[in-house]
Amino acid sequence: MTSFPWRYDNPFILEWQIQEEHIDHYGHANNVAYIAQLEKTAWAHSNNLGLTIEQYKALDRAMVVKSHNVDYLLPCNLNETLLCATWVVQCSKKIKLKRKFQYLCTQRKKIVFEAETLFVCIALSSGRPTRMPTIFEDVYGGACIGEVQ
Repeated sequence: MTSFPWRYDNPFILEWQIQEEHIDHYGHANNVAYIAQLEKTAWAHSNNLGLTIEQYKALDRAMVVKSHNVDYLLPCNLNETLLCATWVVQCSKKIKLKRKFQYLCTQRKKIVFEAETLFVCIALSSGRPTRMPTIFEDVYGGACIGEVQ
């Protein structure tokens, strides 16, 4: 993957092939499909790091989206394959976590989408922001390529 123009080294990558259900009335991948893929990529990365939804539930904690900042750089079409890369770039080890994403079209060898998502830790039982459990601090903090506070 070193030949691709990733913003950061060592991305976690999930492959996504654009299917008919991702195509909108303009004939290209719909913006909602990109956001759904953000969630899939983030979860796949968390699972790869060793964190599962079952652990989240057992701990009564979750990392939920506070905000997305997205840039749709080029449209994508049916049957194109995208490499969806993510990195944890900031982890407060208290309540906040920030991820960056880049999607690269393998056919064109170009970045077609970039995003940044801010997550906050909440108690699942109340929905209120709360401190990350130690395992979140350790796992996400350990995966962070940027600022760990």
